Amino acid sequence: MKAGDVVYLATAASVQFLRPIFVRVIRELSERHTYDGWVWIEGYELNAAGDAVARRELYVLRAGVRLQALPLVPTRPAKRRRGPVRVG
Repeated sequence: MKAGDVVYLATAASVQFLRPIFVRVIRELSERHTYDGWVWIEGYELNAAGDAVARRELYVLRAGVRLQALPLVPTRPAKRRRGPVRVG
């Protein structure tokens, strides 16, 4: 995993993710010693719009982490026309 990757974390990554989340990786914390196959990552938890909502440090099973594309949901509402609407 590298900075900027978006990953999907569910129970395959750890039992703590009963409610799956998307995370944008800041970095892998390689200086922390872990069990074989596990890794600490630092990243931002993303909401459904792809916006960062919380900075987190997470302990995950590397084999259970899925590289993911961001969900395609607009972050800003569409602009509305001002003034009277003309029909016909």
